[in-house]
Amino acid sequence: MVHVLSSRVLLSPTDPERSRVFYGESLGLPVYREFGTGPERGTVYFLGGGFLEVSGRSAAPPSPALRLWVQVADVQAAYEELSARGVDVDRPPVREPWGLVEMWISDPDGVRIAVVEVPTDHPLRFRP
Repeated sequence: MVHVLSSRVLLSPTDPERSRVFYGESLGLPVYREFGTGPERGTVYFLGGGFLEVSGRSAAPPSPALRLWVQVADVQAAYEELSARGVDVDRPPVREPWGLVEMWISDPDGVRIAVVEVPTDHPLRFRP
């Protein structure tokens, strides 16, 4: 097994500045580090236990198969905060049949983002 020390999702958007505004200002993700110069410079955001790197530029949006999953403590509070910041919510928070509370948003290139709350009574909260 490879010993993984760190990991991140690499995202090359069609409009890097628009994506930096979305992830940094609209979502309010804190910056871990920045590198390079110019419009295609890299910005790495804290993403809970991992990182999201927005760097480079792509001629086409990412595949619809790419989706992000972010866990928050209170999805209703996240819904209210993101809505107040002008983020379009694709689907407001709903308790799913599998017990998680999920809300869906999309980044400027259409990358779908699940914003998830694990309720206190959910099996993910229990360890045998």
